[in-house]
Amino acid sequence: MPRPFALICSLLALLLAVPAQADPALDSFARDVDRTESLRAVLTLQRSYAQYAQAGLWREAGALFTSGGQFIFDGQVKAAQTVTGPGAIAAFLRTRYGGGHEGLRAGDLSTMMIDAPLANLSAGGESAKVRWQAIIFHGHSGAARIEGGVFENDYVRERGVWKIATAHYYPQYDGAYEDGWTNWGGGDLPIPPAHYTVESAGIPIPPATGTAPAARASLAALQKRVDALNEEDRIRNLQAAYGFYADRRMWDDVVDLFAADSVVENGGQGVWRGKAGVRRWLESIGPAGLSHGQLNDRVQFDVTVTIAPGGNEAYARGIELGMLGEADQEKGWWEVAAFRNRFVRENGVWKLRELRRFPLMKTDIFQGWGKSRIVDPVPAPPNASDAPSPDAAPASQGLAVPAFLTAHPVTGKAIALTGEARLVAAHPLTGAIRSVKAAPVTLDEARRRLARSAAWDGANNVSTAYGYYIDDGNAAGFAGVMAEKGFKETPFAGYYIGRDRIIKARVSGPVPQMRPGISYHWLVQPVILVSADGRSTTGRSRLFQPRTGREVGKAGDFYAAAFWGGMYNNQYVLENGVWRIWDLTLDEPYINPVAWKDGVWAKSKDPVPPPPGTPQRVFTGGNFPPDVPLKSMGRREEGMRGGIGPALEWPSIMPMWFNYTNPVSGRVPERYQEDCGPCEVRPDLRLDRNGYQTPPNAPIANSSP
Repeated sequence: MPRPFALICSLLALLLAVPAQADPALDSFARDVDRTESLRAVLTLQRSYAQYAQAGLWREAGALFTSGGQFIFDGQVKAAQTVTGPGAIAAFLRTRYGGGHEGLRAGDLSTMMIDAPLANLSAGGESAKVRWQAIIFHGHSGAARIEGGVFENDYVRERGVWKIATAHYYPQYDGAYEDGWTNWGGGDLPIPPAHYTVESAGIPIPPATGTAPAARASLAALQKRVDALNEEDRIRNLQAAYGFYADRRMWDDVVDLFAADSVVENGGQGVWRGKAGVRRWLESIGPAGLSHGQLNDRVQFDVTVTIAPGGNEAYARGIELGMLGEADQEKGWWEVAAFRNRFVRENGVWKLRELRRFPLMKTDIFQGWGKSRIVDPVPAPPNASDAPSPDAAPASQGLAVPAFLTAHPVTGKAIALTGEARLVAAHPLTGAIRSVKAAPVTLDEARRRLARSAAWDGANNVSTAYGYYIDDGNAAGFAGVMAEKGFKETPFAGYYIGRDRIIKARVSGPVPQMRPGISYHWLVQPVILVSADGRSTTGRSRLFQPRTGREVGKAGDFYAAAFWGGMYNNQYVLENGVWRIWDLTLDEPYINPVAWKDGVWAKSKDPVPPPPGTPQRVFTGGNFPPDVPLKSMGRREEGMRGGIGPALEWPSIMPMWFNYTNPVSGRVPERYQEDCGPCEVRPDLRLDRNGYQTPPNAPIANSSP
């Protein structure tokens, strides 16, 4: 070997033997990225469980567990049933919810809506705990049941793969559809154990301990991962905003969300192309706006999101529960669908490119899915589709299941269906979307962007914690998650300002250990807009509110088999390292149900006016009057109980407020809450007057970076 070449080889070997220069800042950042990704991987795991269950894929659901994983059913009201291992868990689920068989058959339903996660990653980052709400619509061979309860689950990372270690499900209500449900066991309900406190609920990802391991990725590679987290937030916001506009038949706003070359495929009915086609499809549902007695709620659950490597393309897949009605005609329907939507980023702005939804079940509310299955007619001109649906045959039978977004998160294998269902929407209906290369950023900028995704998670976490504390009758808990100077609306009365004052106003006596019923507070389908520095957010969440009691109940019973609904337009802040609620503003009830046998909402009637001279009911709200009465807030509370003017109640259509403008067009809604709920009468409560940034409006938040 020539001496110069040998010398070069020796120098190269020496250089390779010398460790790269340590970069503690990059190492720490890489660990923080991994921890944020881990929290989301855990949530995706459980959402995948729900999506597999909807398709009757019990083996795939069981495979999400560790080899020694456990599914524990009850243990509070009745003796615990414990099954161990993926195969045994799959068999238990298949028997209880799947009619004893794998996959879907015509007439089957096994839709599990599992949402409202309250998640906490461990300090070491290798395990996590999450609380979930669950409601299950299931039935086979002409039967139909509704069941619901709470999960307290443990997750663990094994050799880099997140798995379910223990799923502990506490059933709280159950019943045959034709009868309605009652409390599980028939008596009062105990409070399930909780893994969180008012402090930890606001810290989904605790500070890491010890020295960070050496980073295995460059700053550029880490930036791509952070950008994917940020884009996921934007897609979740856009998907949720679409749902809120669709609820109210705000067709102009819905169309604004679509790209010019977009398509809609409504399974079995056809394909509509372009914005004009989108509008025709919407008009086939009904004219814009809601009229007296119309209910068009389409609640989204278990949404999973993927961002394509090129950065300009994304997908969202989830479950849609349709709560539909024409009360003036005494009609109502349930609808369950699965969707798989495609998004495109154009000039930095995310838009809907393909909306593809596939109804699995639609039923008459008086009969239920065991006795009634409805197939909507194909829309006729002028709202006819531009092309037939490529998946019309299985869709017409409720057997079209849109393709899953990824391979199985544990086994890594592609998901295939069994039974009679068919996998659809596996390939795009529109052309390729070009990729883009992100401009490089500094480590400080990458940290700022990561903080914004951590803020999204933190705000959502403390939001769901509030709901769980209310469900448990724990006033000190729901007041404890408020910021020190935060303020909370008490329904129909007004706002109490300051955490200590909220506690004094609402806490009276110890937390009850048993409850005669539960009025659930699922805070779901969030649209969360984060400030530039990641220390404050706005948040709009749906109040999905099933209720249960010892009896099925009748109209007017507080605890009964019923559904209510409302809308939160909140603000959140990072206070001393803990996410807290700054402003809690609730508009309700948008559904005011009747007895189960009367179709839940289908036979609702306008309330009978009180006799002349009857004093108006005054809602006190707590142990003393509120600091900001709703009547002082003028138009913001017009038409609401406790506000000015006559209160509108279902089946009248209550006013709907939004705390953001259209994420694509910037269209301003008819009722736009520009800042906090009471800020017009109390501007001193604004975020920017209390050391926090005002989060950007939706069009800015929907733009990258």
